[in-house]
Amino acid sequence: MPQPIRIGIIGAGGIVRQRHLPGFQQIEDVEIVAVCNRTEESTQRIADEYDIPHRISDWKELVHHPEVDAVLVGTWPYMHEECSIEALNAGKPVFCQARMARNSEEARRMLEAQKAAGKVAMLCPPPIGMKWDKVIKRLLAEKTIGKVLTIRVSMMGGDYLDHDAPIHWRQIREYSGNNILTLGIMAEVIHRWFGPHKSAMAYAQTHVTARMDPDTGEEREVDIPDAVWVNGEMANGALIQYSFSGLAHCAPKNCVEIYGCHGTIVYDFVEEKILTTQLGESALKEMALLDDESKVWEVENDFIRAVRGEGQPEPSFEDGLAYMEWVDAVTRSYQMGTKVHLPLG
Repeated sequence: MPQPIRIGIIGAGGIVRQRHLPGFQQIEDVEIVAVCNRTEESTQRIADEYDIPHRISDWKELVHHPEVDAVLVGTWPYMHEECSIEALNAGKPVFCQARMARNSEEARRMLEAQKAAGKVAMLCPPPIGMKWDKVIKRLLAEKTIGKVLTIRVSMMGGDYLDHDAPIHWRQIREYSGNNILTLGIMAEVIHRWFGPHKSAMAYAQTHVTARMDPDTGEEREVDIPDAVWVNGEMANGALIQYSFSGLAHCAPKNCVEIYGCHGTIVYDFVEEKILTTQLGESALKEMALLDDESKVWEVENDFIRAVRGEGQPEPSFEDGLAYMEWVDAVTRSYQMGTKVHLPLG
């Protein structure tokens, strides 16, 4: 029988409570044994709700607790580096919430710590594009649309249009780092399908420059853009364009459009369908997809399998560093008004 894996949780926010906590508790021979949240009151409440025996106020104490075998880092990105490195140095595998870190420098140190420790370190993958990931990879491998020439990514919404809405932690660089909207998420998806980026030229926009901080009751600067447009080049020769916005009311569906020399593929993320067309055809048509090609978002099982040596952690810290370098390149580009080349120096 496999040895039980006992998990300690640092940071039990929405996604951890809604998804990861119950997900891990459903796996045989896996136990959630400790939790440390932002306040003692919230730590106690979560421990009571999920029947977690150890309620710990100091996250470092949790990392080094003798009953904790692996650590889930569910905090905001500003703590990901410190928590992950502490756990890896203690010889414990890490499952870290995305985005990997605030910037590529922190991500690089996390990767170095993982390599030195030789322990499993996995990032939480995005569910976006995962269901039909195998289909996209197959279509590209079979060159269904020939050589890929142009890629367009659209992720648009209206969450930041309200002038009176309080500031969200994702709009504060101190907490979120250089991450902008779903830029890192989509970079991870694009890397998976097409390989690395080569360059970025970005433009950014902030609609409301200061918002009320609910923790202090005072106004605070919004220092992460509400929208960013990026034109870029891929290492495989394709051109790519990203459109990300929190300022787009009733925007068209979020999707990836892939244009090749023999046709087009569109992945509709809202309705989870793939549309294709070939040269000589006049319209896109929905593909008939088979369930045996679909992929389920079962990240908790993926992590446990990796810890038990039954699979590879995906995405790895190497994958995370790659998308954090892209996020940093976009940030440098819109801040300096210049084209930025990758990999970063």
